[in-house]
Amino acid sequence: MLAFGGPGPYHFRRPMKIIVLSRSARIHSTARLVAAARAAGHTARVVDPLDVELGLGAAGPTLRWRGGSFPAADVVIPRIGVSIHQYGLSVVKQLELAGVPALNGAAAIEASRHKMRSLQLLSAAGLPVPRTVMASGPKGLAALVERVGGVPVLLKLLTTDGKGGVMVCESLQSLEAALEAVQGLGKDLVVQQYLRGGRGRDLRAIVVGGRVVAALRRRAAAGRFGRSLRRGARFDRVALPARHARIAVEAAGVLALRVCAVDMLDEKEGPLVFEVNASPSIREAEAACEVDVAARVVACAASLARGE
Repeated sequence: MLAFGGPGPYHFRRPMKIIVLSRSARIHSTARLVAAARAAGHTARVVDPLDVELGLGAAGPTLRWRGGSFPAADVVIPRIGVSIHQYGLSVVKQLELAGVPALNGAAAIEASRHKMRSLQLLSAAGLPVPRTVMASGPKGLAALVERVGGVPVLLKLLTTDGKGGVMVCESLQSLEAALEAVQGLGKDLVVQQYLRGGRGRDLRAIVVGGRVVAALRRRAAAGRFGRSLRRGARFDRVALPARHARIAVEAAGVLALRVCAVDMLDEKEGPLVFEVNASPSIREAEAACEVDVAARVVACAASLARGE
């Protein structure tokens, strides 16, 4: 089993100027990152991406914040929500063009947000993924479910702005409810193998800087759409086997994410990666695992800023 221990005290050669890109400083994960940065002696500022103006031209990429200069930054920690997916990624990319390193780059975040494309990349790299089918609409949904082995399944709605929904269908009744919910929406669908009668076999590994720092067993609520499986779910700490940890770290590497949550199905034959989240909530991991995830993210950001 993999033990989760602290990496020891963090020592920095100089304080870093850290920008957290987030809609609000009151969001729990954002507030934790700011607190962890300041506790480590860094300066930290929350910048709402929607308050940033981007410019391109002969002078190169420019950024303005609230009508004035963009704050000086050594590194940026993106916390881009689905509600501002496209504009937020443009801000991250502009910072990268301006020479400010981003803990997760715009291309990596975008790849992880497209649920089918991320699975394609993982599968092409030889990582195990669940049986998955994609269709351009809900017509024939029952047949799609059968092609991944029948219920239970994860049913995902895909949109170009990243605002898709997720539903756990554990029975024919919940599948019928899903059909009613998605009829006429005209959105792409991904239907994915889940686990028969085993919601407790859904694992989440938090990867920071190429290392699993926390692992949880998630018991997802069934039968309704939400923006993530986190809604209504229970989380418990779990000792992650070394094989699972290795696959989680490899999945983060394939998608070029320094910080992410890797969600896996815990099958008898081994773990299957079904989703990678580039801006995971850290509340559940810190509460269930008693690990200072925010401090580890900040330490990773500082290392990136130093070019390590």
